[in-house]
Amino acid sequence: MRIEIVVFDGFDELDAIGPFEVFQNAAKYGADFSVRLVSWSGVSEVVAAHGLRVTADRQDAKDARPDLVIIPGGGWNDRNPQGARAEAERGAIPARLAELHRAGTKIAAICTGAMIVATANLLGGRAATTHHSAINDLRAAGADVKSARVVDDGDVITCGGVTSGLDLALWLVERFAGPEIARPVESEMDYERRGDVWQRPRV
Repeated sequence: MRIEIVVFDGFDELDAIGPFEVFQNAAKYGADFSVRLVSWSGVSEVVAAHGLRVTADRQDAKDARPDLVIIPGGGWNDRNPQGARAEAERGAIPARLAELHRAGTKIAAICTGAMIVATANLLGGRAATTHHSAINDLRAAGADVKSARVVDDGDVITCGGVTSGLDLALWLVERFAGPEIARPVESEMDYERRGDVWQRPRV
């Protein structure tokens, strides 16, 4: 399973780095995961919300389509010049998300990354959640807001703020690799999952 975590100037560090570590640990325990941090802006060095500098792989047209894309949040509520709101307004990431989703890629968003996904018109009438301070914005975008830490609506998965990215990543490990891998990853990281996972009933 090819997983890409998209990073951009102003992203929240934990939103991306936490899930990255979860997926890498899952691969160590036998999950068929290949995960990387990618930049879709054409630059390889990205500066995160709290100043962390990250060197990411640049997206190449020849790259295979990812099976799962993770979008972090950051900077939405503060209206920072870099971050999720800026990327939603810029439009390049939402356009790429819509294209990948049409091709079959699953999309997951952490914290206010959900607002980038909403800008891609992928959450209209869909179950979703985000950071508590952006819930009204998410609802205004047409999402069916659920009161859960992780909301799994099949091919679009969202979660609440910051640390809930760990819960989302562990849930995705369980969903795609099984609880027998998710459990030792959780134990190794000394993290106890919190809150509920809302799932759309499978038919």
